[in-house]
Amino acid sequence: MTKPSLFPLAWRCLQASEAEHKIGLTRQLLADWDAGELALGDEEIRPIGPAGRPALPGLVHPRELPRRSLASPQGRAALLHAVTHIEFNAVNLALDHAYRFRRMPEDYYGDWLRVAVEEGEHFQLLRDRLRAAGFDYGSFPGHNGLWDMAQRTAGDALERMALVPRALEARGLDVTPGMIVRFQTAGDAESAAALERILRDEVGHVRIGTRWFQYLCTQRGLDPEETYFTLLETYLQGEVRGPVHREARREARFSEAELDRLEGLRR
Repeated sequence: MTKPSLFPLAWRCLQASEAEHKIGLTRQLLADWDAGELALGDEEIRPIGPAGRPALPGLVHPRELPRRSLASPQGRAALLHAVTHIEFNAVNLALDHAYRFRRMPEDYYGDWLRVAVEEGEHFQLLRDRLRAAGFDYGSFPGHNGLWDMAQRTAGDALERMALVPRALEARGLDVTPGMIVRFQTAGDAESAAALERILRDEVGHVRIGTRWFQYLCTQRGLDPEETYFTLLETYLQGEVRGPVHREARREARFSEAELDRLEGLRR
């Protein structure tokens, strides 16, 4: 009997709009993949468009997002909401990594399905913290920067691995330690603990991005470091904001030469 194909099922997860439904479908998809019940089919790749998401939060330009001072409960909730929104987008990103790019080794698909499930766990963890504070996902606006980059890199797995896990998501490795300290200082130990768990997982997610970026560079005979910085310049004008968390990025398999060059790009 022919096994069902992974790709239409990944598309179904990607298009699901209700958060809990998306997360449940994704968890089942990973279980079926791990059980060997799915095959890699040859279905046509659908053009990338909007990913499935709830009607709220509304999307605005990043400059229009509320200020996130942790001096007030509302400010702490706004910051938590911003991270919750990133985690929801990260579910869609990982699903699209698995759906869109074909003829990769089987481990590639298992890696990104596992990442999608973990991102869903992060979303639920942070949503619980929002609800405990009297808010919910959708109580504040969000922005679409991560998915915008997914759309810009939809034509090339190498560019996607460089620009999403190793650039935009790697920024979380740089900024999350400071957020943890801010929540601890504000007396919110539970939210700080949630962010600590997320940071540990995200190091692994960025490391997976590094693995497949380097794999694709090897396949194409490209130098990973030079290719990475060329793509940063092309897509992000070579800009790196704020500090570079060297220890976390080392764990995510950034080389010392890359870290030195990234610190030289800081603005």
